[in-house]
Amino acid sequence: MDDLTVRAGLLLEAAETQRAQATEVLERLQQHLAQIDDVVRDEIRATLLEELRALTEEGRQASASLRRLRQAAHAQLGLWSAAIAIFAAAVPLALSWWLTPSEAELAALRATRAELKAGVTQLSAAGGRMQLRHCGDIPRLCVRVERTAPSYGEGGEYAIVKGY
Repeated sequence: MDDLTVRAGLLLEAAETQRAQATEVLERLQQHLAQIDDVVRDEIRATLLEELRALTEEGRQASASLRRLRQAAHAQLGLWSAAIAIFAAAVPLALSWWLTPSEAELAALRATRAELKAGVTQLSAAGGRMQLRHCGDIPRLCVRVERTAPSYGEGGEYAIVKGY
């Protein structure tokens, strides 16, 4: 065989060896990629689960905070309602206490009423019921008299007032 054929055979053999090695390296690389893919998926799954757990916990905390806030709002609303009801009841009571006369004032008012009633009775008996008005062109004071009653005085200048 000639030298060129030997060289070509050696080159082919070397190429075949290189191809076999490359194939072996590619298979190992695919195995490593599959392992890396599994590891990456596991890591992604673990990270996702961890984040979901953290999110769930934060959701629970937010829900608990909202419940506490709602309870505080209900308590505050109850206090405000009670305060308004107390104020609404206190205002009329204070006004009635302030405007209603005391027992002493009532007694004084009753005594004054009795005195005024006695004074009206006395005035009524003394001519307080007579009917007076102004009469004539030059307004002069006149009184309604009882026409059927007799006149009195030297010239009959006095007459009985109507109603007495």
